Amino acid sequence: GATNPVDAAPGTIRGDFALDVGRNVVHASDSPEAAAREIAIHFKDSEIAKYSRVDEVCLYE
Repeated sequence: GATNPVDAAPGTIRGDFALDVGRNVVHASDSPEAAAREIAIHFKDSEIAKYSRVDEVCLYE
């Protein structure tokens, strides 16, 4: 959805709870590359847990 709460649809987290773009209640990276960069800002490699979902065997052959 829209990043700007003014443009966000009613019934969405941003539309119902956010007040402005600078202090948003939810953040999602716009690409895998951006996610990797943003995660590295907040966490060390040793703080990231590696895991596999139980259902991955069924979902991805």
